[in-house]
Amino acid sequence: MWNKIFYKILIGILTLLAYLPLNILYMFSDFIFFIVYYIVGYRRGTVKHNLNLIFGQSNPEAIPRIEKAYYHHMCDCIVETVKLLHISDEEIDRRVDVTNGAYIDEIVNSGHSVVLLLGHYGNWEWVQAIIHHFKAPGLAGQIYRPLHNPVMDQIMLKIRSRFGLECIPQQKAVRKILEAEHSGKKFVIGFISDQRPTTKVLHNWTDFLGQDTPYFVGGESIGTKVDAAFVYLDVCKLKRGYYRMTFQPIVVDPNDNEENPYTRKYMKMLEETILKAPEYWLWSHKRWKRSRNVGTANKNVRSVKLLYNYMS
Repeated sequence: MWNKIFYKILIGILTLLAYLPLNILYMFSDFIFFIVYYIVGYRRGTVKHNLNLIFGQSNPEAIPRIEKAYYHHMCDCIVETVKLLHISDEEIDRRVDVTNGAYIDEIVNSGHSVVLLLGHYGNWEWVQAIIHHFKAPGLAGQIYRPLHNPVMDQIMLKIRSRFGLECIPQQKAVRKILEAEHSGKKFVIGFISDQRPTTKVLHNWTDFLGQDTPYFVGGESIGTKVDAAFVYLDVCKLKRGYYRMTFQPIVVDPNDNEENPYTRKYMKMLEETILKAPEYWLWSHKRWKRSRNVGTANKNVRSVKLLYNYMS
């Protein structure tokens, strides 16, 4: 009962805030940034640790700029996510430029489903707006990990289904997708696959941002079973409140005989996206908390100086 009451109070407050125009909400974002960055210091240790791992050797002087820009962006994402509770289709389509939605239609029309791989880059909560740019197949959705707090989980489900995408809990993904495929329905399912897997499934590792990194294989495992096409969603933040999203085929080397070639290729594509503008990736996640062999993690950071040419 208390959860229901708390949900109604909180969703009411957030909905009222969502009625405000984004230029006003960005004022809230600037205030939140001051609190989070200077007073609370939310996960600043984690952010600095991650940035030092990647850029400590190649461009250490850029780290303070990236750190501060990251927190500004993260606070913008908070108010942009709240805005989803009250934003028109016209406004979201004006702010989210999807350049080639017809590519998804071509894949589905050819008789294949789509496994869409993306990262926590830009504002991933606004990614759901892509559904306006292709003809939705039998199942269009996104895989999500339920939150521990039931009230926040209910609120985020409401936000994430704003434009009609189905939110599929991680533990039910395989059954849901296979049921759709067996019934003759094609699907377009998004997998945000750049976070650290749980310690129970740290079996697959690759080089990512110069670090020995474990990765999820769920999207590729499911997609391979049903002969789905693998597509990467490249996100570019154009300016505050405006994004460009581009569907890109994930093309693997036919001579690549290692496991999970599509996931490893996706991670390389995501790496390129991140290093063009690193401040828009989720640096506050403890991505490299575990190592393949505890205490002997690869600390040799691959050179990324060329990715900072735009800063010089």
